[in-house]
Amino acid sequence: MALPPAPIESARAPAPPRGADWLALPLGLVALVALWAVVARRIDVPYLLPTPADVFASLVTNADRIAWHARYTLAEVLAGFGIGFALAATGGYAVAHSRLLERLILPPVVASQAVPIVAVAPLLVYWFGAGMAVKVAAAALIVFFPMLVSTVVGLRQIDPAFRELMLILSASRWQTALHLEIPAALPVLLGGLRVGVTLSVIGAVVGEFLGSDRGLGSLVAVANGSFNDDLMFAALVTLVALAMGLYGLAALAERVLLANR
Repeated sequence: MALPPAPIESARAPAPPRGADWLALPLGLVALVALWAVVARRIDVPYLLPTPADVFASLVTNADRIAWHARYTLAEVLAGFGIGFALAATGGYAVAHSRLLERLILPPVVASQAVPIVAVAPLLVYWFGAGMAVKVAAAALIVFFPMLVSTVVGLRQIDPAFRELMLILSASRWQTALHLEIPAALPVLLGGLRVGVTLSVIGAVVGEFLGSDRGLGSLVAVANGSFNDDLMFAALVTLVALAMGLYGLAALAERVLLANR
């Protein structure tokens, strides 16, 4: 009697230990700062590239001032992202279910991406004024397109067989959206979320460059105008930290929401 074939062992390489994932980011940051320090020492021109030590000293000295500006930037980013996400999710859902809307809406939306947000910013100031509204509008505008595309792609990739099953079960449009479309499109939507939340920081800062007196973007402009390069780099480092923190929160939300899939 023939023996059953031996089980074929998987050729997949063993997964790296989880500790390596947590070490990758701090080690990368340490390497980046070390490279920065070496380049700054080689250039030896402080106003071109201050050393990490000088920037850190400026962060400590101006901590209250930087935190005050960062609070306004964070509020603008969150408001702009929320508005952009809501508009993109609503519009993307409608476009995904209507070829007519796709032909009417997507071409001008795609064409608008050829125009940099910096070129549109003066118009936003004219329409919304120089207050917080223009920063929120700039952040929402830059978030809208990637989130719209993510919504459409996520909904369009659903297997038609599942839609037919929902029809057989006489599910309403809301039931279909709640029990099929949102869960199925969630991975793509969360991927767009990570991109959109970082882009919203860019939109808010562009709005702050247009003459605002608050926010990290305005602090960068003021520091640059007064040749305070240490403060300018400190504000830029804070912006990077803010974007990385928001990206990390989006990645954490993705991991939690997709944990049981």
